[in-house]
Amino acid sequence: MDGDFRTSFVREPSSLKHFPALVLNADYRPLSYYPLSLWPWQEAIKAVWLDRVEIVAEYEKFVHSPTTQIRIPSVVVLKDFVKPQKRVAFTRFNLFLRDEFCCQYCGSKGDLTFDHVVPRARGGITSWENVVAACSSCNLKKGSKSLKQSGLTLRKPARRPGAEELKNLGRRFPPNHLHDTWLDFLYWDAELEA
Repeated sequence: MDGDFRTSFVREPSSLKHFPALVLNADYRPLSYYPLSLWPWQEAIKAVWLDRVEIVAEYEKFVHSPTTQIRIPSVVVLKDFVKPQKRVAFTRFNLFLRDEFCCQYCGSKGDLTFDHVVPRARGGITSWENVVAACSSCNLKKGSKSLKQSGLTLRKPARRPGAEELKNLGRRFPPNHLHDTWLDFLYWDAELEA
C-alpha cells in the first residue's frame, strides 16, 4: 500500500491542514515577524490542553475527539513571557532579510546569493561587515576584485543588524496568507497614518 495514501488517510482530513495559529508572546506581540510565528493547529490545541497558552481568536472549524469538541485556535498568546534574543545569528536568511531581499549592488530581487565585499582571496572574512546579498550577475561581475576594480558600489554599508531592526524589517514582508483574526496583532505597534 502506498505510504503517502496511508499517511494522508490516517493523519487528518485535508480541510484541517491549513489552520495555523498565530503565536503571540505574553506581551501580545508575535514571537517573530519573518518568518511569522505560526504553529500548526495540532500544536496550538496541545498547548491549550497543557495550559501554556490562552486562545485569543478562533477559526469557524471544530476538531472532535470522542468526548470533546473544540474550535481551532487562530491566535494564541503564551502565558509566560519569552525573552527575545538580543544576538542576531549570522545566517543566510538573516543576511537576506537585513538586505531586504535585494542585491546590494544593483537593487534587483530574486536569484540572490551572497558576496564578500573584500574577497576572501584578498583576506576578506565572512562576517556581517563584509558579506552582502548579491544577484548572480553582479556576483560574477565582481568576482575576486575590489569594489573599485569592479566598478560596483554598495547601496548601503554592510553592518551587523540589531535584533529589533531585523524584527521591524520582517514586518515588511508578510506571508502569502494572513488570516483576518491575525491583523490586529501583527501591526498594532506600528505608527498610525494620519
